[in-house]
Amino acid sequence: MVELKPDFEQVLDRFEAWWQGEIVDRPLVGFSYPKDPENRVSVPVSTHASLHDRWMDADFAVASASARVNNTIFAGDALPVAYPNLGPEVFSAFYGCPLVFTETTSWSEPVLEDWDSVGTLSLDADNQYHRKILQITDGLLEIGRDRFLVGYTDLHGGGDAIAALREPQRLCIDVLERPDDVRALAERVTTDFLHTYDLYHDRLQTAGQHSITWLPATCRGRMHVPSNDFSCMISQELFEDLFIPGIIRECRHMDRCIYHLDGPDALRFLDLILAIPEIDAIQWVPGAGQAHWSNWIDVYHRIQAAGKSFVIYPAAVELDQVFSVLRPEGVWLAVSGVTDHDMAHGVLDAVSRWTA
Repeated sequence: MVELKPDFEQVLDRFEAWWQGEIVDRPLVGFSYPKDPENRVSVPVSTHASLHDRWMDADFAVASASARVNNTIFAGDALPVAYPNLGPEVFSAFYGCPLVFTETTSWSEPVLEDWDSVGTLSLDADNQYHRKILQITDGLLEIGRDRFLVGYTDLHGGGDAIAALREPQRLCIDVLERPDDVRALAERVTTDFLHTYDLYHDRLQTAGQHSITWLPATCRGRMHVPSNDFSCMISQELFEDLFIPGIIRECRHMDRCIYHLDGPDALRFLDLILAIPEIDAIQWVPGAGQAHWSNWIDVYHRIQAAGKSFVIYPAAVELDQVFSVLRPEGVWLAVSGVTDHDMAHGVLDAVSRWTA
């Protein structure tokens, strides 16, 4: 039972169909909007001495995530998800990279100063950030039991993890001068990544949760969001040689995968990614200033032609345009601009008519 999503099993059926490019009754469509003020719970206010203290306060993180979920209407197929979050480079922090926190995110400081010391690099299960993620996870599981979904943290392995360990500009030189070292480290990091994923997955499964993370897709099994933002900085030949094998290993470990393809410089890899059988779907993120979905209709056509599914981000007022240029199979509509119950019903009716 998921109290904030009483039709969760039906939504799960729609996700299972979506992964396969099929439809149960209508395509996936999700959107959320705030509850009426009288139905909201209080939001915790930080009194921490520093941003570091705020981020590392597990009780505050749990209370904040819980308040956000409880103050939101998750309509259509949107899922009420809370997950532990210390920023997108937390996996690299498990190797000893210090995290620098800002108001809304964090970044890591590299620790691999030279390749002669790569042998001393190891993932530390007793690392402060690793322990904090588990502490926040357990807190969310306790407070959210039978009420909302709890996901695993944002994990970036492969090239992105190595770029954080080494520093992206240095790694750009390394892939040319020391490709064997980069390849060997990528294999080791991928092994560590899969072990870490399993640790979180098993913890959530034991608590009766489904596989889900920052991108709120789910399935009956293991769900993963592979990515490699560093790839934008290197050639296709180097990406294919050094990092695609690790991405394939990640995907073969899972039941369902949606690849996070980020930025116009990554678009040249689309056909390469589409050719990986274990990748079921694409999350195409065009980047700042270029994000409007209508600029990339040809990309969605390429994805559909390859038999993959995808997520698209139109506004509610733009749905008729989407319906006129795409077929519904394999489409997940993450709709913005819905503000109330009446608009929500209008969106669901429109999507149902599109399916018919």
